[in-house]
Amino acid sequence: MALLTVKNLKLGYEGKTVAEGLNFTVNSGDYLCIVGVNGSGKTTLMKTILHLNPPISGKIETGEGLKSSEIGYLPQQTEIQRDFPASVWEIVLSGNLGHGGLRPFYTKEEKAAAKRNIEKMGITDLTKRCYRELSGGQQQRVLLARALCATSKMLLLDEPVSGLDPTVTAEMYDLIYGLNKEGITVIMISHDIKAALKYATHILQIGKDNFFGTKEEYLKSGAAEQFNEKGEESV
Repeated sequence: MALLTVKNLKLGYEGKTVAEGLNFTVNSGDYLCIVGVNGSGKTTLMKTILHLNPPISGKIETGEGLKSSEIGYLPQQTEIQRDFPASVWEIVLSGNLGHGGLRPFYTKEEKAAAKRNIEKMGITDLTKRCYRELSGGQQQRVLLARALCATSKMLLLDEPVSGLDPTVTAEMYDLIYGLNKEGITVIMISHDIKAALKYATHILQIGKDNFFGTKEEYLKSGAAEQFNEKGEESV
C-alpha cells in the first residue's frame, strides 16, 4: 500500500479554489517534486496533507501506518521566523513535540535523536548558537534537523533552498538526496525544474493541466515546456 494516496482533491481557502482534480500516490522511498507557477496551490496542497488546511473535496489517505505526526515538515520561512531568539538545540529538540502530547519534558530517546540529527546535518558546532545569528544555509540545516526529529518516514519540504546562494543550494540538495537514499520519502515543492528533474523520481505539476508521473514520463509529456529556467510560466 502507498504511504500517501490523493484522490480527486480540490484545494482552496477562504472560499477560493486554487487547485482541483489532483490524483497521485507516493510510495515508500519516492522523491516527489511538486512544481507549478506561483499561486497554483503547491503550498496549500502541502498544508492540506498535514491537516493544517481542510480540503474542499476529495480524499487524502495514508498507508503503512503513517500518521500525520510522523511527517517531518520544513515550511517556507518568514522574516520573523528567521529572527527567532532560541538556540539551535532548542529548535531541533522541538521537532519531537508531536510525539509527546502535553507532557512538559523530552525523553532520553528524543534528546538522543536531536543530537543524532544535528550531527547528520553537520551543525554540531552550532548547537549552543542563537538561531537568528546563523546564515540562511545554516538555518535551513537546523530546520531540516528539526524535521528529522519528527520522522523516519516522510519529509515535506516547501522551497528548502529559497534565498540560498548556488553553493549552499547544491549542498542542501545533496543533503536531501542523501536522506532519500537512506530510505526517507521526500515530497518537495520546487521552482527549480532542473533540480527537480535531476533528483526526483516523480513529478507532480499543478496548474491548468495537472500532471503526475515519473520524471521520465514528465520529460516525454512536454509538460515542463511551459516553464522557463526560473520556474516561471513562459509567455
